[in-house]
Amino acid sequence: MINSSTLKFQLHKLCLAFIQKRIENIEHSLAQARQASNDDTKSSAGDKYETTREMMQQEMDRNNKLLYEAGMQKMALQQIERTSVSSSVQNGSLVFTSRGNFYLSISAGELTVDTDKYIAVSQASPIGRMLIGKTKKEEFVFNGNKFLIQEIF
Repeated sequence: MINSSTLKFQLHKLCLAFIQKRIENIEHSLAQARQASNDDTKSSAGDKYETTREMMQQEMDRNNKLLYEAGMQKMALQQIERTSVSSSVQNGSLVFTSRGNFYLSISAGELTVDTDKYIAVSQASPIGRMLIGKTKKEEFVFNGNKFLIQEIF
């Protein structure tokens, strides 16, 4: 098994790659919506043009909001101290429980390192809120399931 700081570094890299891919996808969607809006000419029916243009504007607004949120997640992720170890769960902690392993960072879902599964969750997520402040050997119930914290790195 790899040491905890190397593992946290790898999980952090996977989270950064996840958010970077998300940003790229949103930027691509924005570019497509801009192009569709620009390509639609008024020479077609006037009402159809205005409706299409409004739909593209709504799509661009939605993507701009998603892009802002993804940028905020990336900034939060970059501020995580990956090397510190605490006796209680905090942002950046790697937590081993009786029902799975969690990396408190951003909500990136399931990550795999050397065939082992970890779930990247934000401290604002329901399970993240349950984990924050907990200590080793502490138990908590989430969605009717009992979790025992076995280790914190």
